[in-house]
Amino acid sequence: MMFAAQERDLAALAAADRYRSLRPRQGVDFASNDYLGLAGSDRLRGAMVDALRRGMPVGSGGSRLLRGNAPEHEALEADAATFFGTATALFFASGYVANTILFATLPQRGDLIVHDALIHASAHEGMRLTRATFVAAAHNDANAFEDAIVDWRRSGGTGRAWIAVESLYSMDGDRAPLVALAEIADRHDAILLIDEAHATGVFGTDGRGLAEGLDGRENVISLRTCGKALGCEGALLCGPATMREFIVNRGRGFIFSTAPSPLMALAVGEALRIIADEPARRKRLWDLIATAERVLAPYGVAATGSQILPLVLGDAARTMRVAGAIQAAGFDVRGIRPPTVPEGTSRLRISLTLNAAVADIEALGKVMGEALQ
Repeated sequence: MMFAAQERDLAALAAADRYRSLRPRQGVDFASNDYLGLAGSDRLRGAMVDALRRGMPVGSGGSRLLRGNAPEHEALEADAATFFGTATALFFASGYVANTILFATLPQRGDLIVHDALIHASAHEGMRLTRATFVAAAHNDANAFEDAIVDWRRSGGTGRAWIAVESLYSMDGDRAPLVALAEIADRHDAILLIDEAHATGVFGTDGRGLAEGLDGRENVISLRTCGKALGCEGALLCGPATMREFIVNRGRGFIFSTAPSPLMALAVGEALRIIADEPARRKRLWDLIATAERVLAPYGVAATGSQILPLVLGDAARTMRVAGAIQAAGFDVRGIRPPTVPEGTSRLRISLTLNAAVADIEALGKVMGEALQ
């Protein structure tokens, strides 16, 4: 067989109940990251239609360095830098791509990256390509980050230290101790990398995220993905001017990739304006969060103070059975199992968005109670 090794690997995944497959979306949305319901926004759709009518091209036609650099890219990056209060911003096709390029490019040989043990797979992908040393710190334990830096210095480390975290973790819905980590970064002349993927649009003034107040520092870089609460696709790295210039000159994934569509850059800019202009969207989401925490608490769903509510069941097979029963009843709640989450922590991930209503949450609670029996 031409793909014998791949077939064996797929068989092993199936035997371990880890085989994945694509399927159409169906049921009430308790799975997406479209937290503010912007993906279907009339205002967002209208901005794109108007742009197409004016003759805006769908494709960029090349990399940013080879004629693919459109006015819409430049406008978005200027607007994003102003919105988030940073010196500059750089637009990428996805958050995964942005994170991979960031970790592969900015830290240098002799540097140390201390990353949260639960940081996203895209960061790990970038660290596979980095020339720096990297170590994991216990999840959300600020002291563990500082201890790792101190131990590295004592063992002769002389480069730059980098602290890498997510501000809001996508599987637990919990928050990083950003203030404490910023203080550690200041003490150790380190750079703090904050992945704001799930916080942008939901937290902070006008949806500026949990890093609000830290953005603009010389030693802080934040990643703002555009395919979640902003309802579009792509990602923005926001930080010092040197960050942008170094990636433009040294980031191979940026240099040799076709630029994102200028149409999408325009859409992201409009999404930033929407989240600032329409605070009622965040208010509605927080009302849904309060309802869900009350309705789902009797079934063991953790109250996280965020739009991500996990129900940790532990056993992967049971998790997928329960998820399947809930889906069959018309609610799109997904089971999450290793390797996405650590062994023994398989869970239902309940994501709250404006694509669901209070009545949907109440109905979900009844179905969940039956499925868990």
